[in-house]
Amino acid sequence: MTYITVVEYDPQWVRDFEMIRDFVTPSLSDIVLAVEHIGSTSVPGLPAKPIVDIDVVVATRNDVQIAIEKLATLGYVHEGDLGIKGREAFIPPDKMPWHHLYVCTIDNAEFRRHIKFRDYLRNHPQVAKDYGELKLKLVKEFHNDHKAYTNGKTDFVEEILKQAGEKNKI
Repeated sequence: MTYITVVEYDPQWVRDFEMIRDFVTPSLSDIVLAVEHIGSTSVPGLPAKPIVDIDVVVATRNDVQIAIEKLATLGYVHEGDLGIKGREAFIPPDKMPWHHLYVCTIDNAEFRRHIKFRDYLRNHPQVAKDYGELKLKLVKEFHNDHKAYTNGKTDFVEEILKQAGEKNKI
């Protein structure tokens, strides 16, 4: 059984993101449009699971395939879409800090939600504080139940996305 861990914000997450971005970008430089720090570790002051989430953004589905091949040369293991169409997930190389890396196209709905969610929290510190308090409450209640923890955040996340102008549900 794995336990969910949520910790107070750590500025090291930004440095980890920058190091990972700088590691992958040279190999993808001919196809990458952006490398974005997403998820709770990308919001200053927000408690989070201590795992950096990163979206690598490319223009076309063909570029996604090229990225899969190029990331393999760096030691990334492709996991497929993990149930989210159009977003490819990777296991990082052993020599890197553990992180979640995804590759998607610029028009991917999940990418759009990630950015809107992140930017809304960055621009609304009280909402981010409320979200952090909810996460800390849920992790105490559901520390060994990932599904219940995630489900406990759903209404809050959907409301943030609605406020951010995202019409599609997560």
